[in-house]
Amino acid sequence: MEFQVPVGVSNKHAHLSREDLDALFGQGYELTVKKDLSQPGQYAAEERIEVIGSRSSMVMRILGPVRNNTQIEISTSDSFALGVDGILRESGNIAGTPGILLRGPEGEVEIKEGVIVAARHIHFHCDDAEKLGIKNKQKVKVMAAGPRATVFEEVICRVDPSFALDMHIDTDEANAAGIKNGDLLQVIVE
Repeated sequence: MEFQVPVGVSNKHAHLSREDLDALFGQGYELTVKKDLSQPGQYAAEERIEVIGSRSSMVMRILGPVRNNTQIEISTSDSFALGVDGILRESGNIAGTPGILLRGPEGEVEIKEGVIVAARHIHFHCDDAEKLGIKNKQKVKVMAAGPRATVFEEVICRVDPSFALDMHIDTDEANAAGIKNGDLLQVIVE
């Protein structure tokens, strides 16, 4: 079976816990919505933080709302530039990943873990998954056509009633295949 899915290219960004947001921006600080993202309730905030590695630092946008745990999502290229191991993980699975120093306008926080290269994945609402015969954590292939045609293997299907249909890849993957936000890619279920 095959079907198409829109793609969202994910640049480096930070998800912050309430505790870390308070430490970086001040007690009780509330993020300012810059724009809504493809997933319901998720947004890019106006606020940014500096992420400081052993080799360099980068300014990263914060995505809201706050999370239970702070997580910094980077590409493999970003990991080289920062001087931190680029461990490939599914979002939320941060145990045993590297930590890093974060700096905001009101303070610094050194997280002990939480820096990941996010594994490529597709968000499915439960209704879409049922209609397409997709199970949570199932892996599929996704093909990008064009002059730099690519097949992405091991794409994780994430199914949840709060999700909207959208594939997420990082900037390294998108650039290698000539993919832009909103492009439609072909999902191959074997």
